[in-house]
Amino acid sequence: MAKTAAQRRAARKRKEQERAGRRPAQAAQAADQPELLWTQHVSAAQNTERRVARLLAQGAEAPDEEGLTRVCADLAALDPEVDSHGHLTRLLMTLLDSLWEHGWQPADVAHVVRRQGRPRMTRLALAAIARQAQLADVASLAPEEWRAQLLGLELPDDPPAALISAWGRGERLAAADAWAEALRLLRLLAGRGELPRLCPPPSQWRHVAGRRTAPKVRSGAHHADPRVLGRIRGLLAKAEGTDYPEEADALTAKAQELMTRYAVDEAVLDAERGGSLTDEVSSRRVHLENPYPEAKLRLLDAVGSANGVRVIYLESLGIATVVGLPVDLDLIDVLFTSLLVQATRALGAAGRAGGPGTRAPSFRRSFLISYAARIRERLEEARSEATQAAESSRGAALVPIMRERREAVDEVFDELFPTTHAITTRAWNARGWHAGRLAADAADLGSGRDAVPQ
Repeated sequence: MAKTAAQRRAARKRKEQERAGRRPAQAAQAADQPELLWTQHVSAAQNTERRVARLLAQGAEAPDEEGLTRVCADLAALDPEVDSHGHLTRLLMTLLDSLWEHGWQPADVAHVVRRQGRPRMTRLALAAIARQAQLADVASLAPEEWRAQLLGLELPDDPPAALISAWGRGERLAAADAWAEALRLLRLLAGRGELPRLCPPPSQWRHVAGRRTAPKVRSGAHHADPRVLGRIRGLLAKAEGTDYPEEADALTAKAQELMTRYAVDEAVLDAERGGSLTDEVSSRRVHLENPYPEAKLRLLDAVGSANGVRVIYLESLGIATVVGLPVDLDLIDVLFTSLLVQATRALGAAGRAGGPGTRAPSFRRSFLISYAARIRERLEEARSEATQAAESSRGAALVPIMRERREAVDEVFDELFPTTHAITTRAWNARGWHAGRLAADAADLGSGRDAVPQ
């Protein structure tokens, strides 16, 4: 016979009374045996942590934003403080460790996140990099180039162990939104390919720590003199700030002459000291920001080609790698940075003066491509003149010296990147092309190893 509603209510009431009677007994037992209460607490906590861990795995593999949103709603209900158990933070630390072992560096990670994520995700990535640097004892173990990179990123000071929770509060995010953004960062960085290793990763720092204080300097391992670079930067800064083409041209000639003389002198000194040039060839990364990174790449390649430096581009990441001798890498860094500033300024001026059509993406892209093409022509012309002048001054002995440097760079480049293909970039806006060419004619070339005769 089916129970009536009254019978069902009475049955529920009896069960509630029975449970209520048991609770005081359980509490008394726990008071007499505190280890039982602790065991119950730990068991409940472990169960929550296991559920959080399972949800994190689901979130990392969620096929779409809808699935990620569902997972993060469950995570917020379980852990409204956001990563209070530190599972996701540990995952991020492990992921960064793996990236460092596979050739990535802090600036590479920051660039990729800044390029593909939102500003708040970038801030979380920087906090994670700072926390990992603490754990890796960067201050006492990291090589100079690694520490310099971290300084350039302007990382947060003393990030807490519970960095995701602290970041979420700082961003004033709801728990579900904080979980979602942190998981998006994890998904963005996971599965990244390997990059060529440019310096020892953290796992090797303890083995090479002694070399940082007493480095073994090879005969040809020379960077550009900071005093010379300072003078060049000063000239270029003046050129970037002037609105008068004649003044910019005068600054161009002075800076080019200074840099060319210095670079040729260094090449001759390297030859006199002897040693293997291939051992001294090194690589650096240049991060090309949106918009129009391919057009900026053409400018970088133009500068590198005129200064004995090879360039390769990882399009999916917006990262170029430059391969050359340290002096030449220093020179192209100065010149490329200056020309990019000048191009950006000229593009802005063209947009303000030329009407609505000059703000179209096709115009701006064509402008930058044309600018780079004309800069290449100017640098090639200057290099030809500089080569003839240097040979007249120093004799035919300079020819094999410069050829040996080119061959050393080519050898290392081919070893690092055995398979490459050329990139074709087209410009479709004739007006933008013409404007970019005019801007390049007025640009200050400022430096470059073979830019002008000494």
